Amino acid sequence: MKTKILNKLFGFDSSRMDIKTEILAGLTSFLTMSYILAVNPGMFSMIDGMPRGAVFTTTAIVAVIGTLLIAFLAKMPFGMAPGMGPNAFFVFTVCLGMGCSWQFALTAVLIEGLILFLLTVTNLREALVNAIPDTIKKSITIGIGLFIAFIGLQNSGIVVRNESTLVGIGDLTHGSALLTLIGLAITGTLVILKTKGAMLIGILATTLIGIPMGLTHFQGVVSVPESMAPIFFKFEWSSILSVEMLVTVLSFLCIDLLCLTGTDIGVCLKTGMADKDGKIPGIKRLFIADSVGTISSSVCGTSASCVFIESTSGALQGGKSGLTSLTIAVCFIAALFFSPFFLAVPAAATAPVLIIVGTMMFSGVTELHLEDLSEAIPAFITIVTMPLAYSIADGILLGVISYVILNLTGGRHRKLSAGMYVLAALFVLKYIFI
Repeated sequence: MKTKILNKLFGFDSSRMDIKTEILAGLTSFLTMSYILAVNPGMFSMIDGMPRGAVFTTTAIVAVIGTLLIAFLAKMPFGMAPGMGPNAFFVFTVCLGMGCSWQFALTAVLIEGLILFLLTVTNLREALVNAIPDTIKKSITIGIGLFIAFIGLQNSGIVVRNESTLVGIGDLTHGSALLTLIGLAITGTLVILKTKGAMLIGILATTLIGIPMGLTHFQGVVSVPESMAPIFFKFEWSSILSVEMLVTVLSFLCIDLLCLTGTDIGVCLKTGMADKDGKIPGIKRLFIADSVGTISSSVCGTSASCVFIESTSGALQGGKSGLTSLTIAVCFIAALFFSPFFLAVPAAATAPVLIIVGTMMFSGVTELHLEDLSEAIPAFITIVTMPLAYSIADGILLGVISYVILNLTGGRHRKLSAGMYVLAALFVLKYIFI
């Protein structure tokens, strides 16, 4: 009777699955992705009006909602939380770069989440992703990786403002920069050794080392979760019909279509869930889970949710059903009561994670066809614009525009889809009128 209920709820098959293995797999996945509980509040608290405590609670709650959707709907062994990439675009491009309010940004996330859901249920999602050239898709991920690493270098003080050259190297012999280098050595070594929970262990170790350096200040370990009220259901409806909102929604949609869809497919392929024809059973339900997760993210007060590639660690340890996802969700619920610890983590302890995650995302550069300049030039423009202009959106916009123009003038128009022409035209209008 028990196994029948588990099968119905989570797709658990007792003939080829083991409850203990599923639970251990869930614990493993939680350890590998829980660094987001320290990173996300640190990033969003840079915006006035978004308290670290409220963002921490929201991050954990959103992770629970998204992961439970995967457990019960998709019945797959993965975890979901606010994603690296979407959160950087929200904070550093829309709010700090464009000067928009965080309420405006949350409204854009809500709209793009609703569009993402409609695209998913009408089967248009994959068609739209397929319309964008592989070069631009890969370049967006690579550029975001470089951007995230640059943020980590800045937050740590390794890269600082320089009046002559705009940026320069900081003082590496003490303070945050030194602690970040120590943390990078520790976390990088653990990642190289494939240690379970390497990111979290690295953050823990770096945070503890920061105590005698005067950079870590604990005010307890366990506490009742702080309220989400300051950022819950805070939308800016007055801007919903503005051109700026249209451009922001399109940028969010482009990023999330690629990041979310690519990650969903990637985790399934990496864990052997494709059939002999290369198709992934139940992938649409996973798409629905991440689109609903994104909508819930906007309501709770953070950026889009996505399946964490790190959560494949549990699947590779033997997790095969939604019972693994359920375990991850339970761990995030428990983590809610350890907010004082996660909120005490200094920027220097999360910076190494940003740098390493950026490195992992940048590794896709080896897949680009750089010998073909009609591909290489738009790819380069996309990648370098994001960190140098401090804008993920401009990287995407200029990458798409340059791809269309160069392939048209270079006599390679057959490579261009109708969707690319439309996107390029919209993006050009953005620069003209905004």
